[in-house]
Amino acid sequence: MQVTETAAAGLKREYRVVVPATDLEAKVNERLDDLKGRVQLRGFRPGKVPVAHLKRLYGKSAMADVIEAAVREANSKIVTDYGFRLATEPKVVLPSEAGAVEGVIAGKSDLAYTVEMEIVPPITLADFKTIKLDRLTGPVADGEIDQALQTIGEQSRPFTAKTDGAEKGDRVTVAFQGTISGQAFEGGSGEDVPILLGSGQFIPGFEDHLSGIKSGESRTFDVKFPENYPATAVAGKDATFAVTANAVEAPGAVTLDDAFAKTLGLESLAKLRDAVRERIEREHAAASRQKIKRALLDQLDARHKFDPPPTLVEEEFSNVWQTIESDLKQQGRSFADEGTTEEKAREDYRAIAERRVRLGLVLAEIGEKNSIKVTDEQLSQAVVAQARMVPGQEQRVWDYYRNNPGALASLRAPIFEDKVVDFLLELVDVTDKQVSREELFKEDEE
Repeated sequence: MQVTETAAAGLKREYRVVVPATDLEAKVNERLDDLKGRVQLRGFRPGKVPVAHLKRLYGKSAMADVIEAAVREANSKIVTDYGFRLATEPKVVLPSEAGAVEGVIAGKSDLAYTVEMEIVPPITLADFKTIKLDRLTGPVADGEIDQALQTIGEQSRPFTAKTDGAEKGDRVTVAFQGTISGQAFEGGSGEDVPILLGSGQFIPGFEDHLSGIKSGESRTFDVKFPENYPATAVAGKDATFAVTANAVEAPGAVTLDDAFAKTLGLESLAKLRDAVRERIEREHAAASRQKIKRALLDQLDARHKFDPPPTLVEEEFSNVWQTIESDLKQQGRSFADEGTTEEKAREDYRAIAERRVRLGLVLAEIGEKNSIKVTDEQLSQAVVAQARMVPGQEQRVWDYYRNNPGALASLRAPIFEDKVVDFLLELVDVTDKQVSREELFKEDEE
């Protein structure tokens, strides 16, 4: 086998590989000799089938297998000999001349092809012990618990029927039919739909027209869908709704006491407060974790500057850009509405794609150098967690991940990332810093 480098630019490499026809022929004969002892053909005793006869029957199939194995072996040898880490699968380009491939399969020509590779650049890892980070923490205040309990109470409050007209805070259960220019539209009708007046759960103006409505009363009114309404087919359009109030109910009072706690399955109000505190503490811990993880990734990005493989960047950018375009289309918005241009947005999101790819390679390098792996048990637990999200479909979810390596990889990736982050947080210099809830939950900019 002869390997010649024909091009090298940036992270791209190209090689011409030639495997002599005699080597291919020898491999084919080895396969046929092995087949000779196993195949059963009419008219021949086991193990006595002439190789020449086998070649007439199975020669092309055997040669095709040998060629495929030779390409894999040659590509693997290039990667090993040069110490490459591939960013993408090698691209094999077979000769395009008429009859060239057929000549190789017939054993008359050498196997000559070009293989294009894109490699991962060498990554020199930073000294992680020099990284300094603040871990933001927010204590759970009694007022925060009181507010959460009040919200629970409001969500659990009883409603009783009333004969007077509906007011803000009342619940009106309606049946409605909407039309645009006299034509019904998708999602424009409903039966027994509860609406809490003043909640703003329907399009602007809809709830206003229900003010004063009584049970059994029907009304017809016009409203306009917002320009940025998610359903673009109706966004910005005038609609007419025919509405009937099936029921009007007033909210009752809720007393936050032991009896109320028992309706939620807890033995006392004190136990309910403890449960609420634990939930809020988990929320705080998750927000704190997200903050310090983001800060750590920023530090890794700042300390590892290299050109990532272009193909990986292009794939990541394509995925991001498709999401952006889809979101804008669903919202009926443009780049101008976002205060930018398509050209500037492409530039910004390409930078984000480069960051993601670069960080992914850095995390992979850290994991490899420190033998950080996702165990089969951890992956199985992740699949089980996904299955529990769709009760009754557990086996279907399990089979989906078992039969889709790509889907399984999508579960493995965040687990691996978190394990690397945990490893690094043990090395870096972390200082706990107490902040307000607002600061803790303040959204970071991408």
